[in-house]
Amino acid sequence: MKKSIRIANIVIVGMLVALIGISISNVRAMNVSADSRVIYSGDESKNNVAFMINVYQGNEYVEDILDILDLYKAKCTFFVGGSWAVKNIDLVKTIYTRGHELGNHGFYHKDQDSLDFDQNVQEIQMCHKVVSENLGIEMTLFAPPSGAYSVTTVDAATSLEYKTIMWTHDTIDWRDQDADLIYNRATKDLSNGDLILMHPTKKTVEALTNILSTAINNGFNPTTVSNCLL
Repeated sequence: MKKSIRIANIVIVGMLVALIGISISNVRAMNVSADSRVIYSGDESKNNVAFMINVYQGNEYVEDILDILDLYKAKCTFFVGGSWAVKNIDLVKTIYTRGHELGNHGFYHKDQDSLDFDQNVQEIQMCHKVVSENLGIEMTLFAPPSGAYSVTTVDAATSLEYKTIMWTHDTIDWRDQDADLIYNRATKDLSNGDLILMHPTKKTVEALTNILSTAINNGFNPTTVSNCLL
């Protein structure tokens, strides 16, 4: 009988510990998602929308994207990974000289929610330094790789005078190589101030003309993230 009671007590304690763990986890999740410093969309009073191009690997489709943007007189924000930028600094310069905004995508594309404060700072600073030293500009927008951030990540970005940027629409083009699917995800329920996340893939290039055409024909102005936030 006493053994049964001990087992029951152990089970109850285990359940309580699990519940406490779940509660703490939920509180942390709420703290992250409710962090007012994290930006998911821009000014809803203006007809601007922003296309975010996260670039960490590959360069074969970047100039195709630039040509299509030029064709539609559209601007966007390229969030560059630092280690990619080091290897492709001339292309980074081309992006900037063609009138587009540069943002920070960390240096090694790490999941920044698993990093401590100093490690978060280092990832952001290293990327910032590459662009600053080579182009003479100070980036102010940070897009966490894989969208992985914590309160610590946002604290680190804020300490470096960076705004933490997420997205309104995720095309998931890095995974789903389907131009129609990318188009639908980018344009469905498009609204003022929306931020549309893309990557420089072959199918993104195929979809981009229709995406821009649809946005413009529906009265939206494709511009940079910073302009979208004004």
